Amino acid sequence: MKKIIKFFDKLEDKVRGALSHFPILYAFVGGVGVVLFWKGVWETAETFPSLYGLGSVVVSVVILLLTGLFVFYFIGDNIIITGLRSQKKIVDKTEKEIHAEENELTKTRIKIAKIERDIEEIKNILKNEK
Repeated sequence: MKKIIKFFDKLEDKVRGALSHFPILYAFVGGVGVVLFWKGVWETAETFPSLYGLGSVVVSVVILLLTGLFVFYFIGDNIIITGLRSQKKIVDKTEKEIHAEENELTKTRIKIAKIERDIEEIKNILKNEK
């Protein structure tokens, strides 16, 4: 079983790597895969009379709630996070606010780069002491 999983994991990495160079083809292949998956789910669900109408809704909501995908799929984590932080939607922000955020991000990236350089220097010092 582990060999089969490892084989498909490596195959997935190769296919994903190859398709990533052709984004339109990648989107087309992915889109076909998603549509065929949902077509199969739909047709399978039709074989169970209890999965019509309300039964289908109840089963799907239970599955989505149990897996934690209900809120994520229908709302998304970004909306929740911005709401918790009391942030404005990007369409409601002024150009000045957007530039201020971009400047903060740039400053943070510079700080991270400095920390990374410092860590490399410390590693080199420790390496030379051995």
